[in-house]
Amino acid sequence: MKPTLGKKLALDALLMAVWRRKPKTRVIMHSDQGSQYGSDDWKRFCLANHLEPSMSRRGNCWDNAVAEHFFRSLKKERIRKRIYKTRDMARADVFDYIEAFYNRTRHHSHLGGVSPEAFESGSL
Repeated sequence: MKPTLGKKLALDALLMAVWRRKPKTRVIMHSDQGSQYGSDDWKRFCLANHLEPSMSRRGNCWDNAVAEHFFRSLKKERIRKRIYKTRDMARADVFDYIEAFYNRTRHHSHLGGVSPEAFESGSL
């Protein structure tokens, strides 16, 4: 978590996700039109790790509906009306939301009413 979203931060986050998840098949990587997602480094990383970049068209959030929905849920369910004293406290809270709640506990209607972790493991 940094004050601005630069190429290095985006690549570091994607590297962490790839390292943790180890995708074996092609994965679509949704993004907006930020310059970090159009960089040669981003494209090379995606190609080398079986990721297919999917960039939203200008002003069309529906191209990116899954990512947009996630961020809406994060804001609505966790960070709205919270004021964090430090960036580290914000980082820890967002991490907890994603890893402990969103991926493991929260049921997703698009996944048949199970969590992403249960869906990916096949334990339906």
